[in-house]
Amino acid sequence: MDQAHCQQSIILVDDEKHLRHACRQALELAGLSVDCFPSAEGVLEQITPDWAGIVVTDIRMPGVDGLQLMATVLARDPEIPVILISGHADVPMAVQAMHDGAYDFIEKPFPSDMLVDAVKRAMEKRYLVLENRRLRAALEGEAHLDKTLIGTSAVMEHLRKQILNLSHTHIDVLISGETGVGKDLVARSLHHSSLRANQRFVAIHCGSLPANMIESELFGHEAGAFVGATERRIGKFEHANGGTLFLDEIESMSLESQIKLLRVLQERVVVRLGSNVEIPIDVVVLAASKVDLLGACQRGEFREDLYYRLNVLHLGIAPLRERRDDIALLFQHFVTKAAEMYEREVPAISSDTIGALVSHDWPGNVRELQNIAMRYVLGAEMELLNPQQSVMPKCGTLAEKVSAFEKQVIEYSIREHQGSLKATYEALGVSRKTLYDKIQKHDIDSTGVANQA
Repeated sequence: MDQAHCQQSIILVDDEKHLRHACRQALELAGLSVDCFPSAEGVLEQITPDWAGIVVTDIRMPGVDGLQLMATVLARDPEIPVILISGHADVPMAVQAMHDGAYDFIEKPFPSDMLVDAVKRAMEKRYLVLENRRLRAALEGEAHLDKTLIGTSAVMEHLRKQILNLSHTHIDVLISGETGVGKDLVARSLHHSSLRANQRFVAIHCGSLPANMIESELFGHEAGAFVGATERRIGKFEHANGGTLFLDEIESMSLESQIKLLRVLQERVVVRLGSNVEIPIDVVVLAASKVDLLGACQRGEFREDLYYRLNVLHLGIAPLRERRDDIALLFQHFVTKAAEMYEREVPAISSDTIGALVSHDWPGNVRELQNIAMRYVLGAEMELLNPQQSVMPKCGTLAEKVSAFEKQVIEYSIREHQGSLKATYEALGVSRKTLYDKIQKHDIDSTGVANQA
């Protein structure tokens, strides 16, 4: 077996101690990893839709029997192989179970090699199912990212690659960036690209809730937990169970609430306010901040232990002024969407307009650009072209600013003329050679630019 196969596991459930021992020995001698249970209790805590394992269970057991266990397992994922162990009297029941979704059944008594063979076949099937899901999710995720995280700049290419690399992990991620850069969009893209895409994405804006309400929102409460709590409330963690929870503006959470959040992240259990019952949760937590959290830790405004617990992986989103190559493409996208929203014709976008956009400093980042696109569709073009509203970037040398401006104008003009370089150099008032030289200088893919039109 290769490394991926070796990461798979087997859950063996049988109330007969000697049979569990014999089966475990046979499977471990075959190089397989086994977790044994005397009953169905505790088994389901191990099983998630992307669990890389199989279940082997006896049919007749006290409490929850093997058929009930199988039904619950298959309800979580109908493609988890379940092998039933049955006595002679259970054979008709096992045959019916095969019709109901069991992978195989083995009649007692059985030789160890029969069990090992059935388990290996089941594990191979499970491996192929998960690998096909992973590949399908990767392809769908890549297509989705190209449509949602728009941009051809190096930083956006890197961001999309990072998200795809995280698509089959279950690790908490810290997302940082200025207001308006699209942290919410990145969080949703992480969820959509993951194996949890079919589960809930639950978002909560920590900065919009009073300190005395955020714990109830996150962890839930029982009726009577506090004044006004007339009925039980399920918190966001429970609601997101099996999926993704997005905590936006995490820096605004009080230090007291941070302590309770840290415990939940460490132990993966929640306790509703007014209760002592621990509820296991399976969630990926994405947290976003518009401030430097490490700096906030040094100022005593954020818990350092929570910071390091959240910062397992970090995605930083560059402000729009640092990825000017994306401005024209983003503006065209927002103009098209706004035209659809307001049921108007998509207005023409001139090179002068793109020039004004590129020279702006964008303190409000992508959100500001989106707002301007909406105003542009509604006829506010002259406001956009007012030189007093166009502020040159504060960062970068003059040469870098001029180069970025020139590249954007050339790319947009090529797109504007549907890839015709002749029409482009005529519209820009330069010679054919000058245009070709500048295309090479700025490493412009003229065919790719034209295809974005």
